[in-house]
Amino acid sequence: MVSENILKIKQKIWEVCQKVGRNPDEITIVAVTKTVPVEKIKEAINAGIYDIGENRVQELLEKRNSLENVRWHFVGHLQTNKVKYIVNFIHLIHSVDSLKLALEIDKRAEKINRHIDVLIEVNTSGEKTKYGVKPEETIEIVKQISENCKFVHIKGLMTLAAYSPDPENARPMFKMLKNLSDEIAKLNLKNVEMRHLSMGMSNDYWIAIEEGATIVRIGTAIFGPRK
Repeated sequence: MVSENILKIKQKIWEVCQKVGRNPDEITIVAVTKTVPVEKIKEAINAGIYDIGENRVQELLEKRNSLENVRWHFVGHLQTNKVKYIVNFIHLIHSVDSLKLALEIDKRAEKINRHIDVLIEVNTSGEKTKYGVKPEETIEIVKQISENCKFVHIKGLMTLAAYSPDPENARPMFKMLKNLSDEIAKLNLKNVEMRHLSMGMSNDYWIAIEEGATIVRIGTAIFGPRK
């Protein structure tokens, strides 16, 4: 079931990339495993998915000991007091949304002499319930992090589009993130490289890829609806 779902997603990604002239190898599927049991995650790993995304630090730590050959992504809201638990192994933090959080990551990373790759989360939908930097404040925050953090490397931007039954409604949000990324890239800031756009989920990832996503975060379309 899981492996079949992954095959379908990879096929869809291939088709979209053919349509827009992109290389499917540029797209990383991050399997989002919130509430998903370890056995099911192992099925995804066996099907060739090695990038695993968790929303909660506690759940990530519980699962980490049971899984090998995994690149861990933190995709949820990260509290500053939880940074110390993941800083020594995390592959990519998708959800940096303040200078305060970046400074904490930097401080913890310096202690263990490890450089940490992060994405800046941007609230492109304007929804009050979502985390993320306001689009108009994003460039300033990126500049501040670049100036103040030695061990934090910004590798791109992330967003969570507003949910809609029609995936097309997410397109303006993805376009906005891409435009912001292009603007930031021109600034040539220290420790800032606009390599990734993490956008698109189970219901709209193909639209995100059309608009430039390099990372799609997929849970339900791989593992089925959450209990």
